[in-house]
Amino acid sequence: MAKVELKQPIVQAIADDVKDAASVVLVDYRGLTVAQDTELRKQLREAGIVYKVCKNTMMKRAFEGTDFAALDEHLEGPSAIAISKDDATAPARILCKFAKDAKALELKAGVVEGTVYDSAALTELSKIPSREELLSKLLGSLQSPITNLARVLNQIAEQGGAENCTPAPAEEAAETPAE
Repeated sequence: MAKVELKQPIVQAIADDVKDAASVVLVDYRGLTVAQDTELRKQLREAGIVYKVCKNTMMKRAFEGTDFAALDEHLEGPSAIAISKDDATAPARILCKFAKDAKALELKAGVVEGTVYDSAALTELSKIPSREELLSKLLGSLQSPITNLARVLNQIAEQGGAENCTPAPAEEAAETPAE
């Protein structure tokens, strides 16, 4: 059996993983202890991110004809790949957070939604909150005016109705006609 026949399934597996991926991040994992690597893999797995250590030539072949082909120039030395199909910023966020404690982990580059980012840009990108956090903040800001209105109406009801409430000075000034 030829070597090409042995390598083809591995290249195909990588190509299947990056197909329809929202983001791919390359890292240099040299210097990580076994415990650190295990913890990193656990965090990535819990977030639904595929993390693999692959040969650079196989990744280059798998990236051919995709947006991720721009990562070819960064495929030097030992490389691991983190692939996310759902949350585009999750790999960068988790890897950057982990790299703060594990200085040996080094981000090389990544492609997020078709745009190539270097390690500095990935660090900035990692500061963006997750989709769930952004949605909860949006919901909170949309819900805030309604909540405030409900509180005001509740206070009016507790004081016995609108006729028992005294208007604020700013409202009185707005009601008096200008001379």
